[in-house]
Order: sequence, then C-alpha cells, then structure tokens
Amino acid sequence: MAVYAPAAIAQQNTQPASAAPAASAETSQAAPATPAEAASTAPAKSTLKEGTEVNLKLGQAISSKTATVGDTVEFLLDQDLIVDKALVAKKGSRAVATISNAKKAGLAGRGGELSLRFEYLKAGDVRVKLRGAQGKAGDNKTGATVGLVIAFGVLGFMKHGKQAEVKEGTPVKAFVDEDVQLASLGPAPEPAPAPAPATK
Repeated sequence: MAVYAPAAIAQQNTQPASAAPAASAETSQAAPATPAEAASTAPAKSTLKEGTEVNLKLGQAISSKTATVGDTVEFLLDQDLIVDKALVAKKGSRAVATISNAKKAGLAGRGGELSLRFEYLKAGDVRVKLRGAQGKAGDNKTGATVGLVIAFGVLGFMKHGKQAEVKEGTPVKAFVDEDVQLASLGPAPEPAPAPAPATK
C-alpha cells in the first residue's frame, strides 16, 4: 500500500539576534563649580557701621513758601564713601529725604519753617538708611538768621521774618542709621598728590 508523505517540510528561520548597541564607557567628566569657586567671583562686602558720617549736598533748592509735607527732596553724596579702604558708594550717589514740616512766613515777623527727614542713600542696589543726628539731639548754627537744627533724624531750617529757603548745593551731614553690608566697587581712589611748593 502506497503511503503519500508531504514533501514540504517547514524550515525554521534561525536568524541571529541583533546585537544591542554597546553602552559607551565614557561619561561626562564636567563637574559643576564648587561653592568656594562661586564665592570667589562675587564682589567682596564691607560693613558700613551705624553712626558713620555721610557728607551730602542738597540737589535742589527748597523753600517753605512752596514745600509741602511729604514732598521728596534729593541730596547727592558729596564725596566717595570708603569702608576699610574699599569704595562702597561713589560721589554723586543719590540720597533721599522727605518734607516732614513746612510753614510759610506769616504776619508779626513769624518766619518760615522747613523740616526734612532723611530716608536713605542709594549705594548700588542697596538703600542705606540715614538719620540727621549722630547721637542725641543737638544743634548747629549756620548763620546769624538761619538756624540748622538736628534732632532725632529730622533736619530743620528756620528763618526769622522770611521764608525758609535753602540753596541747591548746601552741604549737610547725615549719619548711617544701622549697620549694612555693601559690595565693594573697587579699591579706594588714591588721593590727589599735593601741589609742589612754589619756588622763590
């Protein structure tokens, strides 16, 4: 008896598995900057002490005739501010005060009055709080008819029989109201050399 056997035999496809890509043995060796390195790039800071004298000059003329309580009054730093041989605020930096009292001259010889309260000096991005007195209340005469009175941070100008008027450029002293950290703007400028004595 003849037996028929199928001639087609299934053949198994034996393809080799594709090789996985080899992982790179090299890794990035770039390390972030350390805190010490980051700090080395920041500008050094100095402490401006409470009570430090600040020499200012009035940046505008003011008069008791036109001044109003709450008005802003601009001052300018009259000389570089130096701390530990480092420059922390340049001459010409802006300082601000506000009018705290203003009275026009009146009858019977009543003089005008002006009072200013210091607010701050702008040193870079920092506002340095100021006051008008170094310590307790005191006074300082600036002329026969004009008195400059400093008491508890308030600067007062009074003139008998006339308006209290203060010219632009009038020098005024203020004082730092609290310790503050300021970034150094560089070394203090070298003082100008003294002029040579005249020869006879």
